[in-house]
Parts: sequence; C-alpha cells; structure tokens
Amino acid sequence: MGSIAIPLPSVGGHQDIEVDIRVNGQLRQQNYRVEVFYWKDCYHRHNRAECIREILNGYDKEWQLYYIGMPTDDYVPITFMKRSA
Repeated sequence: MGSIAIPLPSVGGHQDIEVDIRVNGQLRQQNYRVEVFYWKDCYHRHNRAECIREILNGYDKEWQLYYIGMPTDDYVPITFMKRSA
C-alpha cells in the first residue's frame, strides 16, 4: 500500500479519523486512531521499548500499528489503522 501525508488539525489526546479515498474510481474508507500513552501508566515505565511492546500487545486486535510518533518525556503518541474485514 502506498501512503500520502495529510495534515490533521491538532486537537490533542485521542483522535478517531475516517478517511474516504477514491482509487481508480472506487471509493474506500480507511479508519485511523491516534492515542497518547503516558509512560507513568506503564508497568515497564523505565524501559520505554518494553512499555511500547506492552501497549501494542494489549491493544484491541481490530487495530494494527501504523505509526509511533515522537515520544516526549511524558508520553508517546501511537497511530493505529483499523484492519480490513
């Protein structure tokens, strides 16, 4: 699958995003979810790689990892894409 970048308004926190795409005349819909996870909420808070692994392993299986955003000292934003049916 190819990809394009679409700027989104910055609203912070959880975002549910629905994108209608027309490819060769066929309309398709893709759903994305952006969530912010706080390091302080992780069991492995001092090992960020393990913390992210814990988040991904426990996340709703209807969604797959799409992108891990730039982490800060307090949190990491993660984007998920809804799996095709």
